[in-house]
Amino acid sequence: MPSIITIIDDDSSVCRSTARILKSAGYETKIYGSAMEFLERGTKPNCILLDINMPGMSGLELQTMLVEDNFDTPIVFITANADIPKSVQAIKAGAIDFLEKPFEDVQLLSAVE
Repeated sequence: MPSIITIIDDDSSVCRSTARILKSAGYETKIYGSAMEFLERGTKPNCILLDINMPGMSGLELQTMLVEDNFDTPIVFITANADIPKSVQAIKAGAIDFLEKPFEDVQLLSAVE
């Protein structure tokens, strides 16, 4: 059974291209356009790729909620606007990696593995 990677990002083109890369490496993907959509419909994946800056609930806010609920799925943050304080906050809260868009396929696959 392939690992399930959840992609949560409000940019549909990023979601599609990221899913394509992951599927080519044998992963199953689930895509959500917002943190709220994931909370309403999501299932527990093996890893979450999470945009840090989204309208509504941010990726950091979702991470905080998941940590408080003892949701132990690894999170890799992705962002188009790297911000050192947010990066540090994400890593201190347990994120396993932080990728800046556009990222290389190798970077993505390495972070997910």
